[in-house]
Amino acid sequence: MTTKRMTVSQALVEFLARQWTVDGEVRERTIPGMFGIFGHGNVAGIGQALRQFNVEQPELMPYFQARNEQAMVHQSVGYARVHRRRGTYASAASVGPGAANLLTGAALATTNRLPALLLPSDTFATRVADPVLQQLEMPHDIGLTVNDAFRPLSRFFDRVQRPEQLYSIALAAMRVLTDPVETGAVTIALPEDVQAETIDVPLEFLQEREWHIRRPLPEHGALQRAVAAIRNARNPFIVAGGGVIYSSAEEQLRRFVELSGIPVGTSQAGGGSLAWDHPQYLGGVGATGTTAANRLAAAADVVIGIGTRYSDFTTSSRTAFQNPDVVFVNVNVASFDAYKHGSRLPVVADARETIEAFTSELTGFRVSGDYAERIRREKAEWDAAVDAAFEPSGLALPGQPEIIGAVQSSSEPRDVIVQAAGSLPGDLHKLWRVRDALGYHVEYAFSCMGYEIAGGLGVRRGAPDRDVIVMVGDGSYLMLHTELVTAVAEGIKIIVVLIQNHGYASIGHLSETVGSERYGTKYRFLDESARNFEGERLLPIDLAMNARSYGVDVIEVAPGPDAVADLTAAMAKAKASDTTTLIHINSDPHLYAPDGEGWWDVPVAEVSTLESTRDARGEYLEQQRRQRPLIG
Repeated sequence: MTTKRMTVSQALVEFLARQWTVDGEVRERTIPGMFGIFGHGNVAGIGQALRQFNVEQPELMPYFQARNEQAMVHQSVGYARVHRRRGTYASAASVGPGAANLLTGAALATTNRLPALLLPSDTFATRVADPVLQQLEMPHDIGLTVNDAFRPLSRFFDRVQRPEQLYSIALAAMRVLTDPVETGAVTIALPEDVQAETIDVPLEFLQEREWHIRRPLPEHGALQRAVAAIRNARNPFIVAGGGVIYSSAEEQLRRFVELSGIPVGTSQAGGGSLAWDHPQYLGGVGATGTTAANRLAAAADVVIGIGTRYSDFTTSSRTAFQNPDVVFVNVNVASFDAYKHGSRLPVVADARETIEAFTSELTGFRVSGDYAERIRREKAEWDAAVDAAFEPSGLALPGQPEIIGAVQSSSEPRDVIVQAAGSLPGDLHKLWRVRDALGYHVEYAFSCMGYEIAGGLGVRRGAPDRDVIVMVGDGSYLMLHTELVTAVAEGIKIIVVLIQNHGYASIGHLSETVGSERYGTKYRFLDESARNFEGERLLPIDLAMNARSYGVDVIEVAPGPDAVADLTAAMAKAKASDTTTLIHINSDPHLYAPDGEGWWDVPVAEVSTLESTRDARGEYLEQQRRQRPLIG
């Protein structure tokens, strides 16, 4: 057997560089590059390997810097989403705090079912220097390290304790990364001494290897039961989730609904499954959905979930589907999701393959004329509500819907909107008019504050021919804005629309609805006498200056009656630029998007001395009565 003498790190880096994902006729590198922040845990291992290959074979494994380990994973996830889970980046971190900073990213990747490869360094396997700097010591379990925290957050976790273990671990990691059911965060913990140890690596391990994406067909019996239910339906309704996008099934979905007339509502991950102006598309469904989608969902007798995990936002905390005889057909490549809520009609199969089968098996089926007319009427009513919400108010501080409208009108069909947390995901779910399958990128499974800028960079890396528009509130911006430095350093262009509302707008509104009176959600000076932050003295922060200090081009939109028009002009300038531009605009957080008639279950205190809380409790109990088990 021919071998090559290498360190464990060198072998791992070269192995990763030669892995390919194949999805039908598409073949691309599974790991096109690696992020890394170096410390004593990995500078002599992964860091040395990357430097060596950079000198000898610069294109083998491109290295990229980041300013925060969490942001490395966010970039990887952004890239993975726009590549429909066919590729992602690796993220290498040092021992202790560097590794721990990856944890939030790991949870985000796994929750979103998006691949990310994490390579946290670990303390000495030999324990020859024990404890080392930044080592976590637990007297009850000396072998426990920070990296064990990745176990519940990862779809795959292993630790390379001996060089010989690398082969089986690396191959198992790749299987999970490229498995549409199992994918998520994949973590390989690398003790710092093992990283630098040598091993005779079989050349077979270093050869190119292809990983073919599985697209399982629906089983005959399950398919026929689902088809029978749909054919007998009077008011069928489709919930399209992220699985439609990851399966590249949007064209098949379009054809199916055009032939059948069945309306479609999308989850956050399913945005882009149909273009906004398609006659069968009613917009987002659920807690942040539209009146059109939610009214049809409430009346549906057969709900066809395609590639959705049925989160509480999608189901309006189990109040969205009110027909007492409703039946659920759950199509998902993962049985865990296909059987959700006790569905009696699960179809464990690929979304695209199943939609094609539905189209073939349901030839001649079409919804009634009355139902088709209701679909048309509800859609027209909601579209008119969005038009009205986009209309500039002329107020000095515009509302978020007006801001979204100005950004929408300035965007192009293939632009990608990126968001994750705060009030923007809900407003975008209702209002953003998606025109491209990959044009809507809202991370809402983990809804991680701080994802936006880093995730936007990942999207741009994966789609350099598209403009990426990151919309972010000041609360989320303050969580993780330093990746703007990465954008400047690499000349990566994104457009950041920073909405300043001096606090946590989303939680402020939620706090109000549960009777907590926006407590702790405002950015204000501490009132020493009242011991709270509820006063009117705004903090003198200048986020525009902050972005400018990083070398970013900044356009400030001044408050006034022309703010929305000025934002539109700023967007045009940013679109014409070749570099990252941040547009800063102030807003009134009390101006809301149209109500979509959805609900979200956030429990309210059962007893309180606050009248606001008592009132909220009564409303909560009223809404709670509409909840149902969703067993169909």
